[in-house]
Amino acid sequence: MSSTSVEKAILRVIEEMYVNLGQELTIDDMARTAMFSKFHFTRVFRSVTGTSPRRFLSALRLQEAKRLLVSTDLSVADVSSHVGYCSIGTFSSRFKACVGVPPSKFRELGGRVVELLTAPGSGPDSPHLAPLRGRVVLPGDRALGQVFVGLFPSSIPQGLPVRYVVMDGPGPFQLDDVPPGTWHVLAHSVPYGAPSAPAGRAGSAPESLAVGRHGPVTVHAGMRVMPVDIVLRAVDPLDPPVLLALPGGEAARRTAA
Repeated sequence: MSSTSVEKAILRVIEEMYVNLGQELTIDDMARTAMFSKFHFTRVFRSVTGTSPRRFLSALRLQEAKRLLVSTDLSVADVSSHVGYCSIGTFSSRFKACVGVPPSKFRELGGRVVELLTAPGSGPDSPHLAPLRGRVVLPGDRALGQVFVGLFPSSIPQGLPVRYVVMDGPGPFQLDDVPPGTWHVLAHSVPYGAPSAPAGRAGSAPESLAVGRHGPVTVHAGMRVMPVDIVLRAVDPLDPPVLLALPGGEAARRTAA
């Protein structure tokens, strides 16, 4: 099967996810939509999107929750139910773990946070921790805006980053005191004046949202990390949603440590 045919099959599944955000959707259901065996489907989905079908679906649900929280007057309980959660407590815990703040706080802040924390236990604990340097390139057809660069344990931009920086625009960046481990460098840019919580059905996210990634990068204590280049591009329906709330205001140009 050609790569184009595989991507079309995965896009059919992602469309089904959007249609059924509030309903139960099993791996068997998704595999039937893709017309693959269950085990082949899971493997192919991960190779195309960078994450598992369940995590992608969970991310889409929380992405829709972000949109509803900042664009409607629905209660948090109603938002929770709308995106398929039976328990508001489970929804709130999952939302905070992935976005960085509780749903009510996310709504209060209009989709932005003053400052992101970093993952627990990721503070500098050795004078030999190395910086990770690189450059973000924004093609000329993309609108300028703040650029977020974060270090994550997986290829999906959710949860607390290990390190991050928010820049005024594309250019060189540095993440200090990177701990040993295997990390993904994930970047995204929302143009100035654009909504801070882009969301929507596949293919309907703002065309101005740009994303990029590099990795995995393995970091060893005391060893120099080679610079990385990240070229931002238009978000694609096959990209996992950007879940974490982007810092704004005083957090701009701040490197977490």
